[in-house]
Amino acid sequence: MPPVTRVLRTGVRASATTLAVLLALAGCGTGNDTSASSGPAPRPGRTATSVRLPPLHAGFDYQIGGAYPPAADVRVVSRDRSSSPARGLYNICYVNAFQAQPEERGQWPADLLLRDADGEVVVDKDWNEALLDIRTPDKRRRVAERVGRWIDDCADKGFDAVEPDNYDSYTRSHELLTANDATAFIRLLSRHAHARHLAIGQKNTAELAGVRSRAGLDFAVAEECGEYDECGTYAKAFRDRVVVIEYTDSGLRKASAAFGDRLSIVRRDVLVSTPGSEDYVRRTR
Repeated sequence: MPPVTRVLRTGVRASATTLAVLLALAGCGTGNDTSASSGPAPRPGRTATSVRLPPLHAGFDYQIGGAYPPAADVRVVSRDRSSSPARGLYNICYVNAFQAQPEERGQWPADLLLRDADGEVVVDKDWNEALLDIRTPDKRRRVAERVGRWIDDCADKGFDAVEPDNYDSYTRSHELLTANDATAFIRLLSRHAHARHLAIGQKNTAELAGVRSRAGLDFAVAEECGEYDECGTYAKAFRDRVVVIEYTDSGLRKASAAFGDRLSIVRRDVLVSTPGSEDYVRRTR
């Protein structure tokens, strides 16, 4: 099954040690849009040196829990990598890049699962997902090679961008991973995505928005930034190139009141379910 969304992630705050690292990193970010490196022959509609960025302030739908025909007002849609893109729209491909989903844990080499001092796998208990070990350049390279194959699938299917989830997994690693580890790893994914002429989005992790240029990130996918008063952080770092998912009416009201004329905002149900489900919600106001 496609994964459900990470609605508990947006409000996570870094420890004092991590914040010290972030302050040092922040000085490296310029906030400029990134361009792609040279790579394979470009797909139709792309040049060899650029990626297509999502349109600003466009109708948006978040469909990572299951694909369905978008509403008439939608121009941007995000779907799981197991789905196909929506014809004629800007399509973002969801990839769980920093953690192993329960059904996929056995497919990962044992040494690429993060382990504590007792040799036990470190697990994100909210989602029962093992954290991936990105502490060394070699392990980052090996994990990136596997995730890179998923990015290749997204490109081959015709997606325009990729959304690597769990950038903030270091905040759940019991200090085994650092912000530097996360930034170095996502930079590998950025280079690969750009080589395949895909834009790449920062998923949540407002505390690292200031280093988006160093990380090679092009836009943001922000869950509940209205609810947690973080939309301004993303808007500043990504020059309003932000798609927002709120899971409460209050979050939708706050995001729309402050940024409704600048960002792409949608209210979805927490399970990001499909029409016909009793849980299904999609609203833009």
